[in-house]
Amino acid sequence: MAKTRQTLPAMASCACGTIDTQPGRTARGVDPEAKERNLKRLRRIEGQVRGLQRMVEEDRYCADVMTQIASVHEALRGVGRELMRNHLKYCATAAIREGDAAAEEMYDELLELMYKSVR
Repeated sequence: MAKTRQTLPAMASCACGTIDTQPGRTARGVDPEAKERNLKRLRRIEGQVRGLQRMVEEDRYCADVMTQIASVHEALRGVGRELMRNHLKYCATAAIREGDAAAEEMYDELLELMYKSVR
């Protein structure tokens, strides 16, 4: 029995997935609203990091700098959660539906991502 490949709706691309339509890997699909939220978060984080640089240059109180570093860490974790959700929804789902070899690779990739995210 031949397996038919399910096509997913056209979505914006990101850098987390497995379709080789461009140089590098791209996602199976990305919710455009989630992509925009992530870009806004990353721009905000970029500003926070510039603020941290200024704080260090100005010899600000260590505890204040550490508090801002914790804030940047949490913001990055938020982006990571959003990307993981997208990866599970589109990339992982498609790979698992493809069958044994693709599913096994995806299981390994997901385990590795989970271990990396809890460090």
